[in-house]
Formats: sequence, structure tokens, C-alpha cells
Amino acid sequence: MKFYREHIVPRLVDLACGTSGLARWRSSVTDGLYGEVVEIGFGAGRNIPYLPEAVRIVYAVEPSGTSMRLAYKRNVSTRVRIEHVGLDGGSIDLADESCDGALMTFTLCTVADPRLVLSEVARVLRPGAKLHFLEHGISPDQRVATWQRRLDPWEKRLADGCHLTRDSGSLVEAAGFTLDRIEERYAKGPKPWSYFTLGLATRAAVPLPGLTNDRPAS
Repeated sequence: MKFYREHIVPRLVDLACGTSGLARWRSSVTDGLYGEVVEIGFGAGRNIPYLPEAVRIVYAVEPSGTSMRLAYKRNVSTRVRIEHVGLDGGSIDLADESCDGALMTFTLCTVADPRLVLSEVARVLRPGAKLHFLEHGISPDQRVATWQRRLDPWEKRLADGCHLTRDSGSLVEAAGFTLDRIEERYAKGPKPWSYFTLGLATRAAVPLPGLTNDRPAS
């Protein structure tokens, strides 16, 4: 099981997330990013080719060594500097208010504690900075949602914790972000896996409840 999780799952996820049909979505979700960006769930670096010229560095938070090796190999000649800063989005090794933007694609579906991850994202963002996110999740169509709930236990086993039933927009709002833009609709593919949410959200002007300011500078 360990071999499957560490070596097979990252490659399967990379293949699933590397289809040409996702190009427009990636281009949209990265639009407007600039400066220093933290990406939670960096994966194998599929977003790098779509980053605007204004992005200087991506701080990658990614638990899979296999994914990071694929990312560095794929983006060896990229103009964007990639720095792996940690394994866990719930504990980001960056200073408070140190990032100009944050990026998450197909991440909130998998992390164990979405609120903790979003709180950490808010902590490292500068006031007024934006979170750009693209996720799949629960459909408003009850017939599809019923199948998603049925399939969810198998999805979590086969895709190393991925959920089909999370509502990313609601999670982001509950974490204290202000939703500036949200687009929800089906992408191409089987409906239980293809109800997408594309969003842009602003970090709260003041720290969220429970956040601390005692992280050391990296």
C-alpha cells in the first residue's frame, strides 16, 4: 500500500490532471497571479506553464517526493523559480504576510483538514492578497450527488484521500475569505468527477480567529 501511495498514485493523478481539456481551466485560475506565490498541492507542476510573466517564485507545498521529481524534470528550463517549502498545507514554513498570492488546484478535495489549510494560506498572504482555486466537488444535481456519496469511500481509498463530496466555495468562505468570483459548472468527463468550481477570493484584512503571528521567517 505504501508503494502504491508513494509511487503509483502521484503518477495516476498527474495523468488525470494533465489532460488537454484542463488547459483553459488552468489558464483561468492562474490569471492575475504575480510576485511570490504559494501553491498548496503543487503536484507535478502542471500549473507552471500557465503562470503569468509577473510571477517570480512559486513556493511549493507538496507531500509527494515522486510528484516533486516529476515537476522539476518537467520544468527544468522554466523562468519561474520553484522552491519546495514543505509537505503539509496545514503547517506552511513561510513567514506571516509573505506572499502576494496563493494557488490551489484539486487540493481541497484531498487535504485532511481544509479549514486548517485555508487558515495557513490566509496567514502567509499579505492583506488583500488573492487565493486562486480550482476544485472538483459535490454537484447540485441530486442524482449526481447521490452517486458521488456512494462512490466517495472508494474514491478515498483509490485516490489517497480524495473526496467527491466537498463544497470548495463554502469551505473558502467559512475560512474567512471573501469570494470575488466563482464559476461552477461541469467540465468534460464523468459527472461525479467533473463538477468544477473556479474561484478567486480575498484574504481578510485582519487575521482569522485562531491564527497566530509567531511563525519564524523562512
